[in-house]
Amino acid sequence: MKNFLIILVVALAVLSVSSVFIIYEGQRGIVFQFSKIKRDGDTGEMKVYKPGLHFKIPMIEKVIKMDARIQTLDESPDRFVTSEKKDLMVDSFVKWRIIDFSTYYLRTSGSIDNARALLKQKVNNGLRTEFGTRTIKEIVSGDRANIMAKALESASSSRGDLGIEVVDVRIKAINLPVEVSTSIYARMRAERTAVAKEHRSKGAEQSEIIRATIDAKVTVMLAKAQKEAYEVRGEGDAVAAKVYADSYKKDAEFYSFYRSLEAYEKSFNSKSDIMVIKPDSDFFRYLKDIKVK
Repeated sequence: MKNFLIILVVALAVLSVSSVFIIYEGQRGIVFQFSKIKRDGDTGEMKVYKPGLHFKIPMIEKVIKMDARIQTLDESPDRFVTSEKKDLMVDSFVKWRIIDFSTYYLRTSGSIDNARALLKQKVNNGLRTEFGTRTIKEIVSGDRANIMAKALESASSSRGDLGIEVVDVRIKAINLPVEVSTSIYARMRAERTAVAKEHRSKGAEQSEIIRATIDAKVTVMLAKAQKEAYEVRGEGDAVAAKVYADSYKKDAEFYSFYRSLEAYEKSFNSKSDIMVIKPDSDFFRYLKDIKVK
């Protein structure tokens, strides 16, 4: 009898615990009774449990909890086509939350993945329409805010279709597809290389012009300096010749004698010097004739 009472108490405790469920803040709950959604007895609508402590029939009713907070849909970039038939890779994200839990469950079976797939399709349809009516220049030059506003407006239909409120739609980045970017970068690189070669060739041309101009100036300056040097040397030689001539006129015999002595000094300066001349040569005139007037 005692064991039976213990078993009965434990069973009642388990039943009591299993008959209570808690819906936390930021959640909503739906109760299934024999695989059917529990509805409100007065209105016949799906009964959605708000945060708090609630009761259910153990083993018969099952609770499914859903997140009522704002959530983020942020997946991989999608390809869109502009009015110019140009492809763009657009990276965006969506802020959303459930506002009609009955409609949300009926449309998505309570699956967050289903909800994201349906919501992404709606948002992308709106973005595709907006991108399809604009050129790349319009999109990049500052029309992004208008595109996001139109996409948010287009996604507002999800309120009635999915029980979801789209809070915000934002575009993070707009890029060209990889294959297009590679082609554009290659063309830009080729154009920059051609411009660089053109600048280098112009620089080389200017360098040659400057070098030729300087060389011409240097040649002219050297020729002018050489001319002036020749003129100065000529004037000096003329002065020296005049001095010699004047000296010769004053005493021709002494001048000849002095010049002969200089010639003797230079000729016999080294012992290895050899001269082959006739003894009666005029070179030895002053050595043979000691009479000097």
